Amino acid sequence: MPHSQTSAPRGRVRLARGASPWLLPTVATAAISLVRARHSRRATALAVPATALAAGMLWFFRDPEREITEGRVISPADGVVQSIMPWKDGRTRVAIFMSPLNVHVNRAPLAGTVTSVEHIPGGFVPAFNKESENNERVVWHFDTELGDIEMVQIAGAVARRIVPYLPQGTKVEQGERIGLIRFGSRVDIYLPEGVDVAVEVGQTTTAGVTRIDRD
Repeated sequence: MPHSQTSAPRGRVRLARGASPWLLPTVATAAISLVRARHSRRATALAVPATALAAGMLWFFRDPEREITEGRVISPADGVVQSIMPWKDGRTRVAIFMSPLNVHVNRAPLAGTVTSVEHIPGGFVPAFNKESENNERVVWHFDTELGDIEMVQIAGAVARRIVPYLPQGTKVEQGERIGLIRFGSRVDIYLPEGVDVAVEVGQTTTAGVTRIDRD
């Protein structure tokens, strides 16, 4: 049976940690413009786009509960498999592109211990572009039953901030929330040599639900 990560009360709207710097100003602007709209046509004109933007931010920063799938390696991200590439050291890299419509909270692909969390400065070209290999990123390493597992959060053209939730040394459960990438971006996971890939290029993945490897 799948193990559950559902802890929030049913019906409660959960928002991603790290959303406040973007979310609070837009919601406050929308609220103020709605109050002023009762007395001013100009404020009414502002209230419509401000409210739409606030609603969009609330949707973007949603963080739904998930029933975590059993399996050796599960998807760390919601999105579409962009590429599956053999690596020189025998590993296989699975790259998952996250559009602004996806949930942008990432989850641990396996249970284990966070052995390193490294921030690497870089550019901000679109995450689907080949040049995104040099984008700003956060590189994670997990000590797991399969050995060292590397996962990389890559910033995109709009995503200018990656927010890790966990420090080095933290023990994590499979499917546990580990970080947020704001707006369009990409997550890469490197499967160890000998582990077969179960997904295909173009396939949609759901963090904590889609299994990445095959028995």
